[in-house]
Amino acid sequence: MRLLQTAVAILAIPVMAVLVVAGGHTVKGHESTVAVDQIDPIADALPTGDTLSASGSGAAQEPATSAIPAPAAPQPPKPAVHSRAIDPEVVAPPELSDQELERVEPRAPLSDLALAGPPKPPKLKMPDDWNGTKLFQPVAAAAGLIEAKGYAVAVSGVDVVKADETCSDEGKNWACGARARTAFRAFLRGRAVACTVPPEGGRDTITAECHIGNQDIGQWLVENGWARAAQGGPYVEAENKARTARKGIFGPAPKLDGLPALPAASGPAPVAPDSILPADGGAVTPPTDQPAPAQ
Repeated sequence: MRLLQTAVAILAIPVMAVLVVAGGHTVKGHESTVAVDQIDPIADALPTGDTLSASGSGAAQEPATSAIPAPAAPQPPKPAVHSRAIDPEVVAPPELSDQELERVEPRAPLSDLALAGPPKPPKLKMPDDWNGTKLFQPVAAAAGLIEAKGYAVAVSGVDVVKADETCSDEGKNWACGARARTAFRAFLRGRAVACTVPPEGGRDTITAECHIGNQDIGQWLVENGWARAAQGGPYVEAENKARTARKGIFGPAPKLDGLPALPAASGPAPVAPDSILPADGGAVTPPTDQPAPAQ
């Protein structure tokens, strides 16, 4: 029984194949063509005869081409507008003719960055533009003598007033050198001084021009009477004015009447006992009431 079923199944396979092929040929022979009508949107938009009769109008039907709008006429080109007056009543351009206009040269550039060429080398300082070497925390050793940063600088054009110099006023001597040095120190006040000295200092005193800012130190010393002008120097006239006005060392001795007096000694000065004074041979003998130091 099972063998019979197997034989029937094997015979059914080619029969099914023949039926499939025959059905394909039949479908291919009966293919149909589908026609697609073209739709005219303009014709659909126009009213037809049936529409006109339904609306009761007896007007003749217009051709379909009359609904197409005609092309617009070309417009003339607008003139180019370069400028317009914002408020011609308030801001009005000046009425000038071509003969009244004058051409001027263009201004120079504000900096070298606007130029297309290579940058210029930096400007080197010439000796005339040199401001000198700055000496910080200067000390006035005397009126006209400055010591700072390893330098000893004598201000040029003046004669230095030594600290131990004395001046006479109506037969009375007073320490004008110390007074001039004190005034010079008060003028410096530890400010930096610029002097025309070499970059490296030395042990010898250098004579040079010195300034504090834009103020000439030599000019200040002489015109205030705290130094004398050198012969043939630039401050001779300033010294004459200081002598006439009796300033500084050319003036009177300072009055010390208002200063408090030194306290007086309450008793005689102590005198060393004879026992501790050196003997004729230079040896010192201890006092009799004290034991001698142990040897």
